[in-house]
Amino acid sequence: MIAVAPGTKVYLACRPTSMRKGFDGLAAEVASVLRQDPYSGHLFLFRSTRADYLKILHWDGTGLCLFAKRLETGKFVWPPIVDGTMVLTAAQMALLIEAMDWRRTVAPPAPRVPELL
Repeated sequence: MIAVAPGTKVYLACRPTSMRKGFDGLAAEVASVLRQDPYSGHLFLFRSTRADYLKILHWDGTGLCLFAKRLETGKFVWPPIVDGTMVLTAAQMALLIEAMDWRRTVAPPAPRVPELL
């Protein structure tokens, strides 16, 4: 779980982003697409095309942090693909990271544990 300080906003990019992008590529996305300052201390969430992978970019005051999560099964609940961004609460972000429907707070079925072949 990522602790979000009071006053920190959570921006959600509505369009899918290439997950090959790292710190600099995502910071450029924040500046050009979301029209925000990547060094503001806010959290910026990006999803893959298949919606099973997300990245979070955050400036902690000393450097950029990049968090990633890939689901083994299922997809993250994301708003419709449109231009622009949404602002989430810290609680909605926590539900999104847990792959729960943050719009209705419904838990998905328990994931199957991957097996070694």
